Amino acid sequence: MITKTHFGTLEAGKEVYYYTMKNAAGMSVKICEFGGAIMELRVPDKYGRFADVVGGFDCLRDYVLSPGYIGALVGRTANRIKRGKYKVDGKEYSAYCNNGKNSLHGGKVGYSHRVWDVKAVDGDEPKLILTLHSPDGEEGYPGNVDVKVTYALLSSNALSIHYEAVTDQRTVINLTNHAYFNLGGYASGKIFDHILQIEADRYVVTDEELIPTGVLRSVEGTPFDFREPKPIGRDFEADDQDLKIAGGYDHCFCFTGGETKEPVLRVAAYEQNTGRFMQVFTNQPCIQLYSGNFLDNPEHPLKGGYPQTKQSLFCLETQKMPDAPNHAGFNDITLNPGEKYDYTTIYQFSVK
Repeated sequence: MITKTHFGTLEAGKEVYYYTMKNAAGMSVKICEFGGAIMELRVPDKYGRFADVVGGFDCLRDYVLSPGYIGALVGRTANRIKRGKYKVDGKEYSAYCNNGKNSLHGGKVGYSHRVWDVKAVDGDEPKLILTLHSPDGEEGYPGNVDVKVTYALLSSNALSIHYEAVTDQRTVINLTNHAYFNLGGYASGKIFDHILQIEADRYVVTDEELIPTGVLRSVEGTPFDFREPKPIGRDFEADDQDLKIAGGYDHCFCFTGGETKEPVLRVAAYEQNTGRFMQVFTNQPCIQLYSGNFLDNPEHPLKGGYPQTKQSLFCLETQKMPDAPNHAGFNDITLNPGEKYDYTTIYQFSVK
């Protein structure tokens, strides 16, 4: 079942709507045209009680003005690019620098702050097909790029996100979704007790500006080793320079074996009080674990007036490595005419 609801009006006069998808099991998700944002995601606990497990806002203005990219689709390149500079075929391009001296999540007006076209396809497993045209030169990126993101609410209580894109000129692209999770419910407090497992043997080391140094470090013997399940908070206060620089986890984890043809299970998160269990399947090579270290903006409270507080939500952003064009040996994020950018991430919910 899909319903469409008016959400607000942008300053330019554009009307914005959100769509609610619900499956037969009662799981539901709200997706906004603005930024393609996941506004709400309601899943049951071990007693069958439903709660909203993602951060979001009650009004359109907060999505427009709040930092944090809460729930949004981000692009043309997710994550950071040092000084906004990168090369394609030897030619240097400059992306807009919106994060200090660096470019973050697509620039000044990335895909997170665009109004997407939405086509609703109802049924037992309802879908929303979001499309966006990104013109040549937008935010300093070459090529006309047409993006399609399909959100599907599966009967198995999973949310599938299928990313597709084509270009008419060689360019760079790295898409993700920036949903913020707390499996206890978005307003249930700190995330430190969540049990997390990530099938990643290396992570990307960053400098004081959270820009990759080019080093891929083994997780062995570090706070970044989530190959066996452990609480997010267990090593949070460890004497580790990479953790201290970021104020917690804000790092790209490289999956063991890298990219796959089809989505495979890479991440699992478990909240013991509710029994909610989330598994992340993807064919992407990496994931950014972000522990909400900058969630402290009092001007933009979350739904119901709940304040933004640090480490109350976490992100699991499937993607390729940040600043990839500037590092030999990092993932290739170039897209050529005639090729298709084609990746899928599935957030599967259950209880245990």
